[in-house]
Amino acid sequence: MSDVATRLDVFKTYKLYVGGKFPRSESGRVYEVTDSKGEWLANAPLGTRKDTRDAVLAARKAVKGWAGTTAYNRGQVLYRVAEMLQGRREQFAAEVAVSEGIGPKKAAALVDAAIDRWVWYAGWTDKVAQIAGGANPVAGPYFNLSSPEPTGVVGVVAPQAGYGHSLLGLVSVIAPAIATGNTVVVAAAADAPLPALSLGEVLATSDVPGGVVNIVSGRTADIAPILASHQDVNALDLTGAIAADGPGAAYALEAAAADTLKRVVRPALDPFAQDWTNAPGTKRLLSFLETKTVWHPKGI
Repeated sequence: MSDVATRLDVFKTYKLYVGGKFPRSESGRVYEVTDSKGEWLANAPLGTRKDTRDAVLAARKAVKGWAGTTAYNRGQVLYRVAEMLQGRREQFAAEVAVSEGIGPKKAAALVDAAIDRWVWYAGWTDKVAQIAGGANPVAGPYFNLSSPEPTGVVGVVAPQAGYGHSLLGLVSVIAPAIATGNTVVVAAAADAPLPALSLGEVLATSDVPGGVVNIVSGRTADIAPILASHQDVNALDLTGAIAADGPGAAYALEAAAADTLKRVVRPALDPFAQDWTNAPGTKRLLSFLETKTVWHPKGI
């Protein structure tokens, strides 16, 4: 019997993506990820509260460098993500197909849309200041200028499979936040984490500095409350909260975020109504920006 006939398949070991590295969960625990028919696909790391806090720490360390990068350079980095994702198109199409329970053609179309979305936001990095800032009319011999600045660390509850798209929806919430200079900690879709964890591998090879994007898989009910209450998280995107744990959980997360005065993007009350294939617009680009206003005397 030949060696080829007797070889064993090499199963992929999925890991968290934190600080530009791929750690296992600190607990060493995993959970089974199944397809739409309940058949086993892989084991994903079961992220813990400590994993989430470690991810926030990594995101905080990366804020200064990423926010200080020129907008043009951030656009180049996001475009590089699109290039690398394009190179792994077939892998992601397969993962999206089994995660969402859809056919290969539709899955491939969603991956193409995710690639295009990275390109779209890459084009906005050096243009968003033109629509979010400007010169303000004032009564006096002064220039009054407003310019947008990133909020800081953004906690994201990713869209869930069956309600959104495990890759396109994920890209649609990550890309606008980092395009404007923020860093993110993502609670991946608990029922379909594989595209998110594979996206970490793409980001690691796409010039994205370590800590800018951090992806934690596991139970949303364990991860999201840490993001909502953590004092080093400046904003919270609850897009997938209702789909993951119901309206009550989403309201509790928003209440927890209020204690530390976080900006909050609320989830749609009907997760089924969210269609990630629609044109994204600029709303999410503007959601995690602060406005700095400067007064300067005019010359005589």
